[in-house]
Amino acid sequence: MGNVDAKNIIASEVAIDNIKFKDINNNCITGETNHLLPKLRQAFKKATEVKIIVAFLKDTGVKLLEDDIRELVDRGVNIKILTGNYLNITEPKALTSLKYNFGDKIDLRFYNVKNKSFHPKAYIFKNSEGGEIYLGSSNMSRAALTDAIEWNYRIDKSTSPEDFDYLERTFDDLFLNHSTIIGRKELNEYAKTWRKRRIVVDDVEEDTNVIDLYTPTDTQLQCLYNLKATREEGFDRALVVAATGVGKTYLAAFDSKEYKKVLFVAHREEILKQAYKSFRNVRGETSTYGYFYGNTKDKDNDVVFALVQTLGKKEYLNDKYFNKDDFDYIIIDEFHHATASNYKKIIDYFKPKFLFGITATPERMDNKDVFAICDYNVAYEIRLKEAIEKDILCPYRYYGIYDNTVDYDSIDYSRGKYNETQLEKALSKKERADLVYNHYRKFDSKRALGFCTSKTHAEYMAEYFADQGVKAVAVYSGGKYNRNEAIEKLASGEISVIFSIDMFNEGLDIPSIDMVMFLRPTESSTVFLQQLGRGLRKSKDKKYLNVLDFIGKYKKVNLVPLLLKGEDGKRSSGNRFVNPQVDDYPDGCLVDFDFKLIDIFKEEYSRSRNIKTWIRDEFLRVKEELGHTPNRKEFFLQMEDDLYINLKAKSKENIFKDYISFLSEMGEESPLLDTVAHRFLVQIETTAMSKTYKMPLLLAFYNDGNMIMKLDKSDIAKSFRNFYSYGSNGIDMKKHKSTEDYKLWNYDKYYKLAKDNPINALCKTHGEFFTFENDKFYLSKSLESYINNEEFLGHFKDIIDFRTVEYYKMRFDNEA
Repeated sequence: MGNVDAKNIIASEVAIDNIKFKDINNNCITGETNHLLPKLRQAFKKATEVKIIVAFLKDTGVKLLEDDIRELVDRGVNIKILTGNYLNITEPKALTSLKYNFGDKIDLRFYNVKNKSFHPKAYIFKNSEGGEIYLGSSNMSRAALTDAIEWNYRIDKSTSPEDFDYLERTFDDLFLNHSTIIGRKELNEYAKTWRKRRIVVDDVEEDTNVIDLYTPTDTQLQCLYNLKATREEGFDRALVVAATGVGKTYLAAFDSKEYKKVLFVAHREEILKQAYKSFRNVRGETSTYGYFYGNTKDKDNDVVFALVQTLGKKEYLNDKYFNKDDFDYIIIDEFHHATASNYKKIIDYFKPKFLFGITATPERMDNKDVFAICDYNVAYEIRLKEAIEKDILCPYRYYGIYDNTVDYDSIDYSRGKYNETQLEKALSKKERADLVYNHYRKFDSKRALGFCTSKTHAEYMAEYFADQGVKAVAVYSGGKYNRNEAIEKLASGEISVIFSIDMFNEGLDIPSIDMVMFLRPTESSTVFLQQLGRGLRKSKDKKYLNVLDFIGKYKKVNLVPLLLKGEDGKRSSGNRFVNPQVDDYPDGCLVDFDFKLIDIFKEEYSRSRNIKTWIRDEFLRVKEELGHTPNRKEFFLQMEDDLYINLKAKSKENIFKDYISFLSEMGEESPLLDTVAHRFLVQIETTAMSKTYKMPLLLAFYNDGNMIMKLDKSDIAKSFRNFYSYGSNGIDMKKHKSTEDYKLWNYDKYYKLAKDNPINALCKTHGEFFTFENDKFYLSKSLESYINNEEFLGHFKDIIDFRTVEYYKMRFDNEA
């Protein structure tokens, strides 16, 4: 009783209502009903400069102050924010919101002294009356600024000038001398490694906020910021690589909001209908919407959803239906299809302000390079591993099962593929079906997908499972079961397993799928990742996805561990060995390979591959696929990435240093071989290229196919202006202070750039073919007899195109 009475007495003595010192209370903010937020808002309104230092930022806090910050930014007020990245408590979404909404109009930095705790919380405001500082315990979060118990004290510069000046000087020292500017690179790196904390030691707040239904997620906002930044850099096209579950269609809808006329292109009707709903939810009724496929041709709406098979027809891609600039913003869904004919026609025809390609799997089985279509500008990338670790997708339990029932060595293999008929026969037999079923039984699967090699194989597996009492069906184009009907029955539990081929690679959303079975060889990183992704959607009561992969001694078998570790397919062609037992898989995932498979992986890797044979095989594959001899650019864009890496590393084997001689070795004889024209082309193939400056100069000589021997000032300046008016070509110009204003240049400035750089360089290093006199730039007279030669012109233009696209790729690889 005594203790209780004592507590009551103390409580009575210190009750806030009994404190009468109102002048002191004006400066003391103690939380709960006495919030810091109203004080900050008053200070923001009259501020002429703001400096904020907090241990961490949370998105809830940034949202509360966003309008106040915007008002100051609009007035041109200088704002500096210094925060910490210790223990990953600062949320990437908070940083991204600030960068996305205000860009470089606020100076945002990380405290960068390692191994030192960082716990300050102060809000410094300067104004016409002097200034004020709020110093105490409140970080920038909703709880800390509103109803949490946080103690802060107001320092008025007029009454405590020394304290104010000391704190401001200390802030300035930390900000200028012990910080890292948070730019696009720093923010992306932080976001990539950031993981949501399960326990937050300092500032715990309940997630009670009502989230607007159609606002970007953390990852979507990160992507939107990068898309905005890439446009500000000067790019007019970009690729986003985003794993299943990120919400790619909503992402496109959010990014499209600032554009009036939008075109969304996809290859399935159901994708268009889903996109229609998403865009309407985000853009609202201020836009009009229409479809362009079948009998519907709504071409004048603000947002048009077009089927590629329809829009790609010649009868629609003309000025009777569409002007080239009818759309400000074009989205190509499932961008890995963009190398196909109809997609290319659409991309080549329209000239939007921005072209946005989006896919989870940009790497293709046929090695066609979709990155090149967006000039190797990957604005943002979140692959499978990161998506799992960020809790966007559920983890998996992968079982690599040794399959000795198939002799792959007895199956014909050509141009990267097994003979379909022979493979189908080898996989559709009881011995193998027994193996699959026996492993399937080990798991309590309710909804499974099995990926097969052919219709016959899918039918065989469905019939076999049905004979064992499992409700299973085969689903494929032209089959007994409709795709949507099968999905509904699988989701409702009427059937337990769907066996399919590639029909479920894209556009499928059954979050409750709990098992995926790979019943054919993994020959493509794209297909493998698409099919794995079908089961990784999160669902209530689903803790993980079981993956059963039946692996034998097939080609590129060691591709699988690379893909499970989250590597992209450009580096995952199976031509190097990665120990599958090394635990570098996504957090929370389990990978279990049969021990016999480890030896198979090593054996496949150990098969040495002669580079000359490799080049020849690739050349013949690409030639057969194209139906003609590939030029440099075509071969470069369709060859295996690992082969290109090898060519760059082994200079003597690099066919792109003398492509005419390579063609001769391949039996493609050329009358240019060993001529002066050949020697000239080799010099253009091998000339140093740290920037693209030489390309517009060479294009001026090319003159749209009417080659000329002499360039004057206007020829050179005009070619440079035209070349750098194309977004991606101008990126390097924008990055350097001396050329960043190039879009405002007159002909004299372009000419000076050409004269000081590529003209000077070409005359010094290739004087046999280039001379400069009296403001005229000349080609050697020894080439005059070739300038109307179609083969020579073709090689000359091809070298320019190849060197330009290769430069884009090198820039992308270096930045990656």
